[in-house]
This record gives sequence, C-alpha cells and structure tokens, in this order.
Amino acid sequence: MTSTLPTGIRSRNLTIDFLRGISILVVLLHHFNIPYRISDTFLNFHILGFPLIRAIARNGNYGVTMFFVISGFLITSHAIKRWQSLERVHIWSFYGMRIARIIPSLLLLLVIVNGLSLLELKPFLNDDYNGAPFSYALVNFASLTFWMNVLIIKYGWVNYALGVLWSLSVEEVFYLSFPIACLFLRKSKYLVLFWLVFIIIGPIYRSYHQDADTEAYLYAYFSSFDGIAIGCCAAVLANTLAVKRIVFNPSISKFIQIVTIITMVVFYLYASIGDNNIWGVTFMSFCTAILLVGSVLKNGSVKSDDQLPVPKQNIVARAIRSLGKRSYELYLFHLVILGLIKVFYPPASVVGNEKALLLVVFAVGSLILSYAIARLYSDPLNRYFRHKLMKKERGEQIVEFR
Repeated sequence: MTSTLPTGIRSRNLTIDFLRGISILVVLLHHFNIPYRISDTFLNFHILGFPLIRAIARNGNYGVTMFFVISGFLITSHAIKRWQSLERVHIWSFYGMRIARIIPSLLLLLVIVNGLSLLELKPFLNDDYNGAPFSYALVNFASLTFWMNVLIIKYGWVNYALGVLWSLSVEEVFYLSFPIACLFLRKSKYLVLFWLVFIIIGPIYRSYHQDADTEAYLYAYFSSFDGIAIGCCAAVLANTLAVKRIVFNPSISKFIQIVTIITMVVFYLYASIGDNNIWGVTFMSFCTAILLVGSVLKNGSVKSDDQLPVPKQNIVARAIRSLGKRSYELYLFHLVILGLIKVFYPPASVVGNEKALLLVVFAVGSLILSYAIARLYSDPLNRYFRHKLMKKERGEQIVEFR
C-alpha cells in the first residue's frame, strides 16, 4: 500500500484535536461526578425534563472509547506516511516512538503518586476492594508493564490516581502486536481481517463479562481492543480512498458528518454505558471512525484542516481543540489534582454549589499541571528521543541501500 498522505501529517488535524478535546472533557466530568455528585448543584439543570449534564457525566467512559479509535487511526496513518506502506514498518523504530511518547509522562506520574503516598494521603495509597493494603511494588510493576487493567478487574482501583492506567495498558498491549502483524501479514487486506477479529470479539466478550463488581466489560483487553482496531481499519480505508482518488461531494460529506454527530449525541445521552456497553462501545467506535475518515478526505486527498461543521475561529471550538492537543497529559494527571482536592475537601463535607466551585478548581488545576508537564517535560523529551530514533533509522536505511 503506497501512501498519498504526506501533507496531512505535517499539520495538526483540527477535527482530531476537537474530538480528543470532547473526549477528555467528558472523562474529566465523569471522574469528578463520581466523588462529587452534581445532582444538588445548579449544573443539574433539565431541558424538557431531561438532566443534561448528569447524562453527560455518567457516560464518560465513551470518551475513552473515542480515544481508542483516534489512537488506532493516528498510529496506522502515521505508520503509512512514515514508511510508505504498513509492510515496511520498522519494528524497533515503532516501539521506540511509542516509548518516547508514553514512558516519560508515565514515569513522572509514578514518581508523583508514590511520593504523595509517603505523606499517607488516602487517594494515593494502595488498597484492594476490602480496603486492605496492597503491594506498591506490584502496582508499579503492573503500571510499567501494562497490565494495570488486570489488577483493577481482580482487586478494584488499587490506587485511585493510577486507575487511569487501565486504558494505557489496553493500548500498549494492542500496539505490541501492531508492527509484528504488519510485517507478517504485509498486505492491508490481511491486516484488516486480523483487526476484524478483534472487532468481532469485542461485543461478544463484553456480553459474557457483564459483572458490575469487576467491570471487566470496560477494563479487559478484549473489551476495548475493538475500538483501536476500528481506528486502524478506518486509517487503511482513508488511505485506500485517497490512493484511488475517490471524490466526495462536499454537501454529502457534510450531511454524513452532521447525521453522525447527532446520532452519537442522542445515543450517548440515551442510556448508561452500563446498560448499552455490549454494542454501544462498537457503535460509538464506528461513529468516531466515520468522523475521522471524513476529517482527512476532501476531493479524494488528505487535508490538514477541519471537516466537521464547527467554526474554526469559534473561541469554544478553539479551546476544545487546545484541550485535545494536551489530552494525554490531561488524562494521565487529572486524578492527581482530583485526589488532592479529595484530601482537602472530603466529598462528604461538600454540598450544593460548593461542588461546582470545586469543579472549576479541578479543571483549572488539571489544565495548569498538564500544560506545564507537556511544555517543560514530556514534549522536549519526546522530541529528543524521536530525533535520535530518526537519525538512527536514516543511518540504517543508508546502509541497506548501499
């Protein structure tokens, strides 16, 4: 498969940043609403008798589903653009780039959380379902080797601030197979069939793991692989359409995007993910994939700007896209801020609109921390390691050509 998509990768895709921004917003609201229920605040307003904000807050896990799809789409698209075809993926460069992006922030999170645990702050201590102390060595090892989700399914959120690592575990285990599958299966049609297996397994696995106590329907590998696989397939589809120069009528494309967005919003608000997860995760994944494919295709080629019907200069849209650019750091570190808030303002002692004020503190604190980490730490390290990897890869390619 030859890529015709080199231009789009050099500029940020505004739609993807916007979708990531929406995803992180619903995740933040969901996690805040668990300890600080907003049902007794002014935010609990109703539209035609419908509790809008409460409905948004309860289904924040769909935000993670969207993240999975976006991740699969970007990883596959970048691989095609970087190596011209998936069969030419450089396995060690691929793993190296994942390490450069993921590990620095992960290590910093572990340092922060373990440091705060030394102060005996409850949200940063390890315990199991029954409140019994849990091994720090095991939690740190699971965090670094990407099976935190397994611990959560078996023992509960053994560490409040590290609970978000369940999704990182799912992603990175999936990506262990990505370059290997590319090199062995080679052709895109076989890769799509390989990923289709995960797409089929997803709802079947969730249907057999509906135990509310473990929530394996959310946290298990096979409960979430389908979202990433759908993103990977969407990237292959987008590239294939671009290669064949398939032309889309802008009006039809815009109509499809609008219908998809409306359908997603209605489905998201309709019922809890606990009731709809079997097919709901798959449905939200496919809808997200439709938006992603539409975001990069215009007149049969990739473009770098926005296809969603959202004004580019709208201040709200720009703010959401800004959140999307820092969604990884926001996702990793927001529970550190929320954990500290729980220390100083125990949920049982906060009532009414005091929670709304804490929501603002939580949002601002998470933004400041994540932007500082990204600007001063993770972005510089990511650029440094990727530069080293690119130099090494270019050197290897020169040797091969000789």
